Amino acid sequence: MARTRVRTARIASLVALTAALPLLAGCGSEDTPEPDAPKGAGTKPVVVVTTTWEGAFAKAAGAEDVTVIVPQSVHHAPDYDPKPSDLAAVAKADFVLYAPFEPYAAKIKEAAGSKAKLVEVNLDNDPAKASAEVTRLGGLFGTKDSAARFTTRLDGEIATLNGELRAAWPGGKSPSVVSQVFTGWAAGLAGATTVGTYGPEPVTPAKLAELAAKKPAFVLDNAHMTTGTVLPDAGAKQVKIVNYPGEDLDLLAVYRNAAVELKKAMGKA
Repeated sequence: MARTRVRTARIASLVALTAALPLLAGCGSEDTPEPDAPKGAGTKPVVVVTTTWEGAFAKAAGAEDVTVIVPQSVHHAPDYDPKPSDLAAVAKADFVLYAPFEPYAAKIKEAAGSKAKLVEVNLDNDPAKASAEVTRLGGLFGTKDSAARFTTRLDGEIATLNGELRAAWPGGKSPSVVSQVFTGWAAGLAGATTVGTYGPEPVTPAKLAELAAKKPAFVLDNAHMTTGTVLPDAGAKQVKIVNYPGEDLDLLAVYRNAAVELKKAMGKA
């Protein structure tokens, strides 16, 4: 499948430009950025990302020209083998975003050449960590204002969803959960009490016994690294948590979708 290319609405560009005009005017020239301005300041950086997860972080940070290498339809992104056309796109980028756990990271680095700036992204949907990463990327792209607007929206969205999920607690009490190591952020979103974790390695019989003894109400499974039903005989409801955004690169949708699944599990959908 051909790589996915996503552009944000032009309105965002106009808002960012309007906010920047007073600062540029104060410098005496609209064509000359500050001497220490980050690469991409005053321009629209071309960003190539390995997956929609990095893509959503880039878009949240203010990038408008984002090309995604791994198709969103690939269920387990690390299994993807980049095509020559994918690597050709990398060579034309200003910034290339990747995660260290992706096995094709070495190919990406080699294809980037000397022009593109390689950026290793901390892929974690924990709201505080995601906000910090978006802020960092906004600094690199020269889009700090856009990144700041997004983090404000993120804070508001998390507060709203957390309130809704707390109102859905069974019996009005924080539910106990077991989470896969990459879905802990969803437990935090729900205000749940984490009593155990598992993965990313296969769950052993001893580990299963340990988790079952905790008597969790829910198991927060990683949709992208699922090992099937984790505690089939423990009476715990298993909730599928999706980490990767869709082709629209909407990071906020990841939190909304998780909230929907958690509400269903708690019988409040």
